[in-house]
Amino acid sequence: MMGMKAWNKIIFGVVSGFLIFVWLIPAAMFYFSDHKEASPLQWGVFVLFTIVGVGLSLWSVIYMKKVGEGTPMDIMNLEIGPRTKKLLTEGPYRFCRNPMLLGILIFYIGIQVRLLSLKPFIIFVLFIIAMYFQLKKEEARLEADFGEEYLEYKKRTGMFFPKF
Repeated sequence: MMGMKAWNKIIFGVVSGFLIFVWLIPAAMFYFSDHKEASPLQWGVFVLFTIVGVGLSLWSVIYMKKVGEGTPMDIMNLEIGPRTKKLLTEGPYRFCRNPMLLGILIFYIGIQVRLLSLKPFIIFVLFIIAMYFQLKKEEARLEADFGEEYLEYKKRTGMFFPKF
């Protein structure tokens, strides 16, 4: 049974993640855009990519909590939620090692199609670079936590995108 402190960490992690990745960064992308009118096709791609991307991220968070019995978040070596107790290799994690981030990338690509603007694209690229370095730190932790099991999973599964 999980204590109130653990639940508070989980709630803080989920709310923080939502605010940063689904609201704050996209708001900055829209704010710094050229504010051009979008075509119906651009709107359609934006809506589709938002549904698919945010849906994949939510599936990943729920799966991690339910099956992994923890949360994903370590930000700058600050543990925001309890770490997963199991290495996740099924569900959305069978496609890539970071399906939450893949979902956010899909969402942000939809935003890029909607905006077609350079400044938001720069934000997108900086986000990818920052996440790459964050993931390298997470991978070192996962190797320490799960050893050979993680190394095997890493060989057969892409960091951001599925291996075919």
